[in-house]
Amino acid sequence: MKNKIWFVTGASKGLGLALVKKLLKEGYCVAATSRNIKELQKAVDAGREVFLPLSVDLKNESSVEKGIQETVAHFGSVDVVVNNAGYGLTGSLEELSDEEVRQNFDINVFGVLNVIRKVLPYMRKQKSGHFFNIASIGGFIGSFPGFGSYTATKFAMHGFSESLAAEVKPFGITVSIVSPGYFRTEFLDASLGVPKNEIADYKLVREIQQVHQNDYNHNQIGDPDKAAAVMIAVAEQAAPPIHVFLGKDAYQLADAKMRALKQDMAAVEELATSTDFEQ
Repeated sequence: MKNKIWFVTGASKGLGLALVKKLLKEGYCVAATSRNIKELQKAVDAGREVFLPLSVDLKNESSVEKGIQETVAHFGSVDVVVNNAGYGLTGSLEELSDEEVRQNFDINVFGVLNVIRKVLPYMRKQKSGHFFNIASIGGFIGSFPGFGSYTATKFAMHGFSESLAAEVKPFGITVSIVSPGYFRTEFLDASLGVPKNEIADYKLVREIQQVHQNDYNHNQIGDPDKAAAVMIAVAEQAAPPIHVFLGKDAYQLADAKMRALKQDMAAVEELATSTDFEQ
């Protein structure tokens, strides 16, 4: 039996489910959350000595705290936390209502912060721990028409995760921001959020939306089982990296973004660095 206890949110499907199955196969103990615990129990065939399914509402701090407490009571500790739960939302920023965007942030950002807030007292006490915050390549490069809300939630995750890494380093706790490209999961299924009030002028946004739902969906190049194996390997490293880009497409897009940034900086460097007070 491997020593580390894993806690995985959003585990009933997609990358979360692939990770849970891989962890159990390799001998780890896992606590996993889902809004639908029956779906999770049906998807994972394992005994309670190694697997603890939990019904947790990530928007509710008390529910999150209860899930963490049950995990520690059952397994004795929480060593690796995977903040995987989240959902996609399409639509131009003009189309999306305040309510729709806030709901996206409630799960993708504030739900993650709730988990971090409630698990850190245990990790600080044991002087160890590792967070995997599952972002997206869309949290590093945002130029995807119709995905402004979703990419904003993942950019937010990049930002607070970098701060978190610096804050918890003195306690022996590490943070990895995982930025996957396109992996063959249910992410782009019909459950992908769309705006309630579409604006006819946004033809490009509709085209991008249709391409993702009809052409990319279930044809993605990435294998979630291999992604899970990468994360487990990173967790076992002595000094895990903060940034983990997953997939060839993620690497290509990240490289293109970094080259574009350097070009933009060089284009205005002399002007933009002339802003100091005169000595």
